[in-house]
Amino acid sequence: MPTIIMNLLFAFSFIIALILLEIVYFKLADHFNIIDKPNSRSSHTAITLRGGGIIFPIAALLWFGFFGFAYPYFIAGLSAIALISFLDDLITLNNKVRLSVHLISVLLMFYQWNLFELNWYWIPIATIFVIGTINAYNFMDGINGITGSYSLLAVITLYYIDIYIYAFTSPALLITIALSLLVFNFFNFRKKAKCFAGDVGSVGIAFIIVFFIGQLILATHNFNYILLLLFYGIDAVSTILFRVIRKENIFEAHRSHFYQFLSNEKKTPHLIVATIYLFVQSIINIILVFFVNENIFSALLLCLFCIVVFMVVRFKMEGKQRLLKAQVV
Repeated sequence: MPTIIMNLLFAFSFIIALILLEIVYFKLADHFNIIDKPNSRSSHTAITLRGGGIIFPIAALLWFGFFGFAYPYFIAGLSAIALISFLDDLITLNNKVRLSVHLISVLLMFYQWNLFELNWYWIPIATIFVIGTINAYNFMDGINGITGSYSLLAVITLYYIDIYIYAFTSPALLITIALSLLVFNFFNFRKKAKCFAGDVGSVGIAFIIVFFIGQLILATHNFNYILLLLFYGIDAVSTILFRVIRKENIFEAHRSHFYQFLSNEKKTPHLIVATIYLFVQSIINIILVFFVNENIFSALLLCLFCIVVFMVVRFKMEGKQRLLKAQVV
């Protein structure tokens, strides 16, 4: 019992510390005009502080200092990608510079995973998948509450797996990241958000979650755990596919994601859309953890079912004209 009380006191103290750090950042962001101004591609209408997701890498750094400097290459990669993303929040950086740092950070992550000990062909495969996932995660961060709630679900699921199914990482790090997400959600999961995650937040938390999932896959040799990000993946990949069909430049900013359609065209409140994504991925996670587990055939069926349902819903709601035909400006 004393140990439980001590752990609860530490968690409470850590949350208070993170809240104070977030508030300090708000003061600095306000002073230095680090804000997000709405534009034609935005899903929001009010000027809001940007970069509140800086709390995620800060929390990881605090864990690093408090818990014996574990996973140094991961922390180095996270620090680098968070820094370049924060600079990108302040001033738009050259894509080559940004992607170069992303690549270095990902390679540091691979070194932490001991991925270089495997056959060489895993490196390009993993590089494409990880960088693609990080960027897709960043693109999905466009409305209040969606990144914070979706990421918190992923971390909670990973914590359950680590404690009850297969120990693959530091539970203290999982708890630390979960607490930082709780703090961020307190300020972001609102009708009128106090702050947005910014690139530093969306890219940072994507890097962290990918690190955890990579650890889990390498420890269990079970690739089914990729489905912990299935709903985000289906939205991101299908949106890219439709943009290619419409002959659009997939590297240009847009608002073609399904969550953006719900928020902008259907005028569905942000928090309801975020909750829908949270609920759907929660069902997927429950099926994955308790029923699919290591069965690759079941995982493929689950994936196929989700893709078919999602595409049917998109075509039903958005229509063929919007999804497949180039829009006349």
